[in-house]
Parts: sequence; structure tokens; C-alpha cells
Amino acid sequence: MPKQAEVQEPDYPVLDSAAVLSWFDQHGRHDLPWQQDITPYRVWISEIMLQQTQVSTVIPYFERFIGRFPDVHSLAKADINEVLHLWTGLGYYARARNLHKTAQIVVNKYNGDFPADLDELCSLAGIGRSTAGAIQALSMGKRGVILDGNVKRVLCRFFAIREWSGESTTQKQLWALAEQATPHTRVDAYTQAMMDLGATVCTRSKPLCQTCPLVENCQAFVQGLTTTLPAPKPRKTMPVRQTFMLILALPDGQVLLQQRPPNGLWGGLWSLPEYEHMDSLETRLSQFGSKVKRIWPVMRHTFSHFHLDITPVVAQLESPAVAENSPDQCWYSLATADKKGQNLGLSAPVKKLLQQLAALEEHHNEPYRLL
Repeated sequence: MPKQAEVQEPDYPVLDSAAVLSWFDQHGRHDLPWQQDITPYRVWISEIMLQQTQVSTVIPYFERFIGRFPDVHSLAKADINEVLHLWTGLGYYARARNLHKTAQIVVNKYNGDFPADLDELCSLAGIGRSTAGAIQALSMGKRGVILDGNVKRVLCRFFAIREWSGESTTQKQLWALAEQATPHTRVDAYTQAMMDLGATVCTRSKPLCQTCPLVENCQAFVQGLTTTLPAPKPRKTMPVRQTFMLILALPDGQVLLQQRPPNGLWGGLWSLPEYEHMDSLETRLSQFGSKVKRIWPVMRHTFSHFHLDITPVVAQLESPAVAENSPDQCWYSLATADKKGQNLGLSAPVKKLLQQLAALEEHHNEPYRLL
């Protein structure tokens, strides 16, 4: 039988970690809040917040969060509503629920110390391989390997990876390259350097190639592919769903909220009552002895995999007594929430609608009478 031809591995260039470190020493970011008083806890909080979120957005959230929960013990003891309240506006709320859950595990199972083992870190809720590697490298002095969005972009361009990075085979390829490129010394600085390089130089659009320490061997630059790599995710038509949100207000400005189930969309957050159809909303209002006063324009909220068209429907009750009392319902006023200690986690569109309602109240100087 003829001998089977061997499959040859691509001849990749060598990523010069020393050049990356030299660039970082001169141009990297050294004054971010989570780079001060470094602990596994602070690194963990920052890494979770930075998922799908820019540094400039994260900084004030991180500072507020650490100010309220300075260590894993205080977070573990916290009420989940307060955790979600401090997370309001950051999106991807499963991250906040997982933070709370993992804090309790770290306290109860590990006596408040994060495990140093990669597999044990990855077993904690919300911590994947890259986040675990960042915790190891940045706060434990271990050789952790990361592959966050910024690093993926650097590697895809440097090695001219033409396939979408979300494909499983491409993921494996990138992990192997990240492992190969990560040095055995100054791993903390290298890890931060690669994140900084992707965030400030090898940006999504208009990368600053002439200031990049890797430009000489960057295959995307050499081949003129910097504007086309990384390969974008294959586009799919986003489905559109619709919901009707009931803004049921009392004369004093309080609005009825319901807590959503712990899992699923906006899990654990407080939201306006939702109805799939206008008929069912009107039927519910008739049970309260109320009618629709105003229908606001449709608000579109986009998730990662679908659009949600929200139709806000305003109605009014003279007394809260007609609405049943239950643990997953409350009467809430955005204007007095902090004074009453009603620090509830609200989804971004619900918070926006409540702010619009509060603005109308202030404008008319009488709660909701002129809606």
C-alpha cells in the first residue's frame, strides 16, 4: 500500500513575548483599579465585569462594587437583590448571579481562599478557562494562560487565522498558540500586556500597526489582512420577539414590580409585569378595576441572539390594596428607592422606563395625572 502523506502543521512565526513585555513596560496600563492591592478576589471581580464590557464602562462599576463588597466574605453574605442592583446596567446578569454563588462556595468550601488549581477554579460558577488563567497569572504568581477577546484578536491577526474564532477547531488552535506564546517568567505582566495590546493597539477597527511591538512578524500586516481579520462571526437574521410591559402606577408615584424567576432572561431581576398579548394585559387590568391610560412607543432591546420589542402600557390604581400581596411583588418608586433601601436589580429597559416615568412626574409636578 502506498504510504499516506503526512499532514503538515502550518509554519507559524514566533510571537516575541520579550517584545510584548518591553512594550508593556513603556506603554501598558498600570493604574487600573484592579491593578492596585491585587488579590484573587479583585482580579476575579474585574475579569467577570470585563467580559463583553469595555474598561471605561467597568471602572465605576468595579469601584462601587468593591466599595460595598471589599472581600469574598462580604459578597457571600450579601442579599442577591443588592448584588443585582449594583450590577444594573452592565448586562449579562447571569454573571452577577454566578459571582454571588461562587463567593458562597469559596467561603464555605475553601475558607475564603480561591483555589490555585486550574480545574478547581474552572469548576466554580461563571469561571471559564481564560478567567481562571487570568486569576492564576495576575494574582497567584502561576503560569496561567488566557484567551479573552482582546488576546484572540491579537493572535488571529499575528498568525493570520482566517476562520471565525468561535469555531471549536479554531478555539483549540488559538489555545495551543496562546499556550505556546505564554512565557514562564513575568507571566502577570505578559498577561496584562496582551490584554492591553488588544485593547489599545490591535483594536477592532483602525489598528495602530506602526506602534505594535509585533508588527514585523504579524502575518495579517504582512499579507494586508488587518482590516479583514479576525474573521467576523457568520451573520444570521436576528429573530424579533415582542412583549407588553405594564406600568401600573399609584397616585403617589409607586409602580408595581415583579421579580423574575432565578434562571432565564433577566433571571432574579425585578421587572414590570409582562404579557405576551395586549388582550391578556387588558384582562388583568380589568381584574384590578383599571384601564389602559396610555401606550408608549415601542422600545427595542437587543440581546446577543434576538431583538425584544417592548410596548410599555401605562395604567393607574387608586390604591395598592387591589393588587395581591406576594413575596415576588413590590411597589417601587425610583425617586425614593435609595431612601427606603429598595436597592433592587433592574434590567436596563425597565430602569429606563421608570426614569421616563419619573421625568414625567417632575415635569408635570403631579404624579402621573397627565399621562
